[in-house]
Amino acid sequence: MDYKKLIIESGKKMLNAGFTIETWGNISARDPETDLVYLTPSGMDYLVCTPEDVVVCNLDGEIVEGTRKPTIETELHLNIYRNRPEVNAVVHTHPIHSTVFSCMGEDIPLLLDEAAQTLGSTVRTAKYALPGTKELAEECMIALGQEANACLLQSHGAVCVSEDMEGAFKVAKVLEITAEIYQLIRATGGKPIPLSDNDIEAMKEFVKFKYGQGK
Repeated sequence: MDYKKLIIESGKKMLNAGFTIETWGNISARDPETDLVYLTPSGMDYLVCTPEDVVVCNLDGEIVEGTRKPTIETELHLNIYRNRPEVNAVVHTHPIHSTVFSCMGEDIPLLLDEAAQTLGSTVRTAKYALPGTKELAEECMIALGQEANACLLQSHGAVCVSEDMEGAFKVAKVLEITAEIYQLIRATGGKPIPLSDNDIEAMKEFVKFKYGQGK
């Protein structure tokens, strides 16, 4: 796996998908064989970044390769990897509809089958903390817990995780779709019907053991 190339391609993908603008947001991937983490550089245009701009560090934050300054949210990424060993990709986005709820400090419930299958648990909003701080990294991990694959950062954006980069982007897409639907329901004065805990667990089992080929 060429992780540097993966980071560069993922940065362009995040920008083109409308999950962020300009140089906002950040991305990382962990090599499960070495525990090295590959990070986007701080404040650089995703469209012009090259593999040489990617920064590589260990789980203690010590840079082992690269000359660029890594994303200011490096500790946020590393804290997730240290606490969620199954996670190998983290995408921090700035999506419009999800951020509406983060600015209100509200959680996003699992309203859809797709949300139950993908997001893992209620998408909680982390308490506000300044960008790039240890406090933000800690609040993000509290909001994620051990079950959720996404959380919101109050007045900031979203954090999506998965066992690989493709999965992290799927989480980001499903989160934004769920947020948009929830927002439309609220705007029309409607009231969403939440999925039961039993149905949520059934959806998780369905994806894990039945959905797709060869299961």
